[in-house]
Amino acid sequence: MATPATPLVLTNARVIDPARDLDAPGAVIVEDGVIRAAGPEAINQGAPDGARVLDVAGAVVAPGLIDMGVTVGEPGGEHRETLASASQAAAAGGVTTMVTSPQTEPVIDDPALVDFILRRARDTACVRVHPMAALTKGLHGTEMSEMGLLQEAGAVAFANGHRSVTHSGIMRRLLTYARDFDALVVHHTEDPDLAGDGVLNEGLIASWKGLPASPREAEIIMMERDLRLAALTRGRYHAQLISCADSTRAMARAKNDGLDVTCGISINHLTLNENDIGPYRTFFKMSPPLRSEEERQAMVSSLADGTIDVITSNHDPQDVETKRHPFAEAADGAIGLETLLSAGLRLVHSGDLSLTRLLAAMTCNPARRLGLASGRLAAGAPADLVVFDPDRPWILEKSEIHSRSKNTPFEGARFSGKVLHTIVAGREVSP
Repeated sequence: MATPATPLVLTNARVIDPARDLDAPGAVIVEDGVIRAAGPEAINQGAPDGARVLDVAGAVVAPGLIDMGVTVGEPGGEHRETLASASQAAAAGGVTTMVTSPQTEPVIDDPALVDFILRRARDTACVRVHPMAALTKGLHGTEMSEMGLLQEAGAVAFANGHRSVTHSGIMRRLLTYARDFDALVVHHTEDPDLAGDGVLNEGLIASWKGLPASPREAEIIMMERDLRLAALTRGRYHAQLISCADSTRAMARAKNDGLDVTCGISINHLTLNENDIGPYRTFFKMSPPLRSEEERQAMVSSLADGTIDVITSNHDPQDVETKRHPFAEAADGAIGLETLLSAGLRLVHSGDLSLTRLLAAMTCNPARRLGLASGRLAAGAPADLVVFDPDRPWILEKSEIHSRSKNTPFEGARFSGKVLHTIVAGREVSP
């Protein structure tokens, strides 16, 4: 049995709790792995006996980040990423909870494999890990997984990885069945037949580069179909990654109609555009593809007005064997756990987004959607915290990346905003 964490008091802090719309000077008191008090009311409360008192010198103390979009290699692809290495990357980026994709080898479509992830995380990871299980067996999109048993084993949601369920009848049954378990369906919205072999956003950039392109309609058509099916079934639905203004308009309509639907976006699609691909740089090859600057700005606006609920890193480690190819042949995906917060702070520094809104999309919003107790600084909540200086400059050096794979689009990037401490259950886990 682990020894109890030493009580901790964080003083001289700027305490931000998006769940309470709190942004004020204060302190945070942690005891027995939970928060005892946080905010201005904690300033004059006495420290618990034997507490470690840490003066954070005006830095922000916020709930630890919850990343709903983490792909790891374990099991089957440990050379790309393990739960241990991903958790170290998460701790470096202020992420205290990783929600993992079922897209592994084998696919997480059996209760024993959910249990394997939870046990491996308990033994090797330094942050919390919650697995998503497969929506369909083998992620093939044809046969429904045993959602009830998978949920009982510990799955927090059901996804089909980076593959869309194209058969509308099957998707309807999945949403209906999931509803009976109050389970969340997380879906990748891309029509593979319409996207075809496209590797870039359809437009002038793709034409100039002579590469096959994927139209925005591949996302929009799948998104609108899913929302119609959510209305038909009254199921709980989350669009995993959106990237187009038309998708946000469809989501806004569905929310106005009272549907239990939400959507997420990767930090890459909020801070990068198709021009960043430059001379065929494969670390910028993603699914969905990076869009135009106009679409990126529309995504930021939709995040600011609350249409987009969640920001993820879309952490997808790929090694040189899958990335060192001509652009059209390289694998999709980029790592992002370590840069999630710092990249997001670019939107705050540019004046496009408030810091509270940015943090809400990375903390309380995913926590509410997944039914997690973390993501807030309320008394009695788990003491999962991030301490960061929103203005401290730093440069991402390849040699300092904790992930086993190094496929970051931000190598050499200059950031303003650095994580200082990451705390899980009252213990510091910063690497």
